[in-house]
Amino acid sequence: MYGYAYTAAPGGAARWRTVAPERTVLGVIHNVTSATRLLDLLAVFDGDLRIQTVFTCTHSSAFESGTAEFVTARGLPFLPWDEAIRQKFDLAIATSRGGELQEISAPLIGAPHGAGYNKTLSREPGAGSREPGAGSREPGAGSREPGAGSREPGAFGLTAEWLVHEGEVIPSAIVLSHDEQRARLRAGCPEAVPVSHVIGDPCMDQLAASARFRDEYRAALGVSPGQRLLLLTSTWGKTSLLGSAPDVLRRALAELPREEYRVLAAIHPNAWHGHGSWQVKSWLAPLIRAGLVVPDPETDDWKAALCAADCFIGDFGSVSLYAAAAGVPGLLAATDRATVAPGSPVEHLARLLPRVSARRPLAGQLDAAVRRQPGDPELAATARLVTSRPGEALARLRRLCYERLDLPEPPHPAHPRPVALPAPPVPAPPGSDGPARFVQADVTDAGPGEPGAPALPEVLVRGYPAGLQGTVSAHLPDAHLVAGEREVDVRWVHTADILVAHTAPLRELLERHPGCGLAVAPGPSGGSECRLLVRDGGAYTARWTASAWWTGPDTAASALYACLTRYGTGWEGDVRVRAGERLPAATLALRRVV
Repeated sequence: MYGYAYTAAPGGAARWRTVAPERTVLGVIHNVTSATRLLDLLAVFDGDLRIQTVFTCTHSSAFESGTAEFVTARGLPFLPWDEAIRQKFDLAIATSRGGELQEISAPLIGAPHGAGYNKTLSREPGAGSREPGAGSREPGAGSREPGAGSREPGAFGLTAEWLVHEGEVIPSAIVLSHDEQRARLRAGCPEAVPVSHVIGDPCMDQLAASARFRDEYRAALGVSPGQRLLLLTSTWGKTSLLGSAPDVLRRALAELPREEYRVLAAIHPNAWHGHGSWQVKSWLAPLIRAGLVVPDPETDDWKAALCAADCFIGDFGSVSLYAAAAGVPGLLAATDRATVAPGSPVEHLARLLPRVSARRPLAGQLDAAVRRQPGDPELAATARLVTSRPGEALARLRRLCYERLDLPEPPHPAHPRPVALPAPPVPAPPGSDGPARFVQADVTDAGPGEPGAPALPEVLVRGYPAGLQGTVSAHLPDAHLVAGEREVDVRWVHTADILVAHTAPLRELLERHPGCGLAVAPGPSGGSECRLLVRDGGAYTARWTASAWWTGPDTAASALYACLTRYGTGWEGDVRVRAGERLPAATLALRRVV
């Protein structure tokens, strides 16, 4: 069931109305993806009591699952499709082309639900106006033999197949984000060119308006100082990142040190609503336990992540294009020539971005992208294809809507609102140390040191989730295993080199786990101190001279473990510790207890 029966909505008795609007707008929903973009566009009516908006659903999408819940949760006044097409409205807005849109009795504005028009999509034979469930074709189906004379497929939303019914153009206005789309529209449906309007891209404008809140988004997403935020983005379908290269998600968590990277995966709502949210979460559960952040697909958290990101790995979806347009360096893990529209910005992007290599460390590939891509003229030119009216989309859309409604625009300006802050991350369970991890701790002998500081050995500490490694691969030579006393996967507790205690005395912990070489617990006062017990090596205290988010007992234990391995049993002293290469060092005093 869709929504509630709002008695004051159109179709209800006038006696129940509190506000008497002058015009009624119909918002046409196809699925959750189109609904989220539709709500973005309907912001042009905010504050205007002359406008009543109601919603309907075409029931034309293979991904309708979740749409009724979306409508109900947001309190959208809803009319069943059969009732909506019997009524007359002053304006209708749709963010997809599927369904029997020609049956709507209102001037219709057609807009895209992504970054312009980048994919090919054909109606299934015999499916009428139902959007097909499979938006891709077999490899090679979209190509033509030399001299065949067939026209290459146009973009979904820019061809007569989706715009014309019985010789008449269905929308009274077609919204474009860039001038180049008009040329593609002319090739795919020349009769629709006179009703096309280039307004820009409202999502790109919102991202630009949100850029100044980057630090706030990073904090809300749990990105610590010195960390990079890696955005993994997947569209839907068999050839998407999730569908064709899912190991990239595992590699991002397995190969990138937790001290240096926070990893977030934005997955297309059609994947969630095609397979079910439980199933998607089940598939990703090991990665989520290892620290992967997965935003709710019905929120704008992916936009906040894009504003906060330092780099991305994507595919041929709109989020990859938005990321590149926002200047975020990136790689592609998947693409699909049969699905990407010829001449589209996504096709240009696919030619420019490096592909993820399975043979080279992921960290090095990301470093190269971060180093080389800023300022690249070809990437900059592709970024400019997202919008040719930057900052103007809502103002131009509002002007178009009010012209169709035959009303003067409100006196206040129409401008993009910054993306809302994401909800805080779910806290870890009490006593949790995070997942068991292999730690690479590299000791460098004392050098000249920083000006005015004593020469000290330096330990570079980097951790990687143990459960995602499969085998200890090349990026983990001579790693040691760290696990918490309460680690749920007991195989790591039984094989750990270092155990982090919670309640058990350190000596008892070592006795219970004879393979463990070192146990650590917070000091009596907590904070910057901790206690350590080395098997056959005595007790130690550790004190950090300055606290940071990473200066916990586990890092102190790894530093001591590495120094004892390097300098021998009985060693003590001060060391300079780095957790990752981009974080400032902190000094750790390690002393034996007599």
